[in-house]
Amino acid sequence: MSDFFEIDFLNTGSRQSGDAITLRYSINGKIRIHVTDGGFQDTGNLIIEHINEHYNYPSRIDAIIVTHSDNDHTGGLAKLFDEYEIGELWMLRPWQYAEELIARFPRFTSIDNLKKRMKDIYPNIATLEELAEKNNVAIMEPFQNSKIGYFHVLAPSKEHYLDLVVESDKTPEGTTKSISEEMGQIVNKIKSLIIFAWGVEHFPEDDTSPENNMSVIQYAYLCEKKVLLTGDAGRAALNEAADFAPSTGLELPNSFHCIQVPHHGSRHNVSTEVLNRWLGLVSKVNYEGNLSTAIVSAAKEDKDHPRKAVVRAFNHRRAKVMSTAECSVRNQSPNAPTREGWRPATPLPYPEAQEKL
Repeated sequence: MSDFFEIDFLNTGSRQSGDAITLRYSINGKIRIHVTDGGFQDTGNLIIEHINEHYNYPSRIDAIIVTHSDNDHTGGLAKLFDEYEIGELWMLRPWQYAEELIARFPRFTSIDNLKKRMKDIYPNIATLEELAEKNNVAIMEPFQNSKIGYFHVLAPSKEHYLDLVVESDKTPEGTTKSISEEMGQIVNKIKSLIIFAWGVEHFPEDDTSPENNMSVIQYAYLCEKKVLLTGDAGRAALNEAADFAPSTGLELPNSFHCIQVPHHGSRHNVSTEVLNRWLGLVSKVNYEGNLSTAIVSAAKEDKDHPRKAVVRAFNHRRAKVMSTAECSVRNQSPNAPTREGWRPATPLPYPEAQEKL
């Protein structure tokens, strides 16, 4: 069979939005299977069922990538260690850098105590670490410039990641909620919308949380198609990735066969300026069909995601937006294996209104 790829954004089966992405690709006759994030705890069974049914009951997963530590990204991954041989686990563990960080945490004088505290703060990735060690699975650092199969890691750099660990509200020095979290909670209470003319974009000023900006951003050029996976990356992470992208051969702005909408379509993760860097901007007069497919992981019961402002903004850049709210969404190369019963997803309609600031 000639080269192909297929990427599946799974409906996590939860009332809350979560991320679970499986992908299989064949290059020069060699098939690789990756899993990026695993949704919630119960999502693990869905991932296993999906891989077995659609990827021909493999015995091995070549790589598991944890974009960051949030429960809606890590919960289901533990079950995969019982079902498959795992080639590599790509995951950042803040306690691995305790010696480098301890001077930035004045409350701690012992490196071992700082390590223990960080493992307590990040129990999901601590559990995955234990499973990897038990199963003799190599744990790799997905820092900028790493290669995971045919995927390039565009962000975070180690320097930026360590800064984010210190800035995070989860780590020992954090005492209050970040401005972005407080703003996010306020926005969630505002249900009114404002109608704007086509092309007008309405984003809050503040970025998302440091935790989200720790997200691993991956890019691949597969079968002459560009694929970008963003996790919950915010503006700082996306800008860092954009700065690094040309070194991988990716010139920006560009179009993508598949691009993940960050953080379930939150308004704090993207902005007009960031999206212009990645996708450019077209006027309504020059809008001649879609260039990209943007996929957002959002639960049907999650009425706050994706934000209408975000759907509008991706539409302004000739990207059709698909959601996992109703079902899992598949993106594939033209010659990927066929699946009985699978039909193209319906793009979200263009919202005439968007949320108040």
